Amino acid sequence: MSHRLPRYGGVRRKPRLRLTRRGRLVLVALFVLAVGGLAAVLSPASRAADPAGPPEIAVVQPGDTLWSVAARHRPSVQPFAVIDEIRRLNDLDDFSVYAGQKLILPG
Repeated sequence: MSHRLPRYGGVRRKPRLRLTRRGRLVLVALFVLAVGGLAAVLSPASRAADPAGPPEIAVVQPGDTLWSVAARHRPSVQPFAVIDEIRRLNDLDDFSVYAGQKLILPG
């Protein structure tokens, strides 16, 4: 009885791993789930659900105007926008303010 040597120079190779279409789909789905889970864990939490603190209140001093209150409390923002927001928050019909008046300031 004659023994034949296997092809490829006498070295037996293991069969190559073959993935079916379903196998590839499962691997892709697992990869996507792993990346999504990692992103959910590492992403910063939203602050949208945090309760708002009490609104900031400004007391109008003698000689103050809406412009001076807006400039003093929000110097880095356009005064026109701050004045409009102060008027909206305090239901002011005009631009008059009085000494001692308490104004809710925008956050």
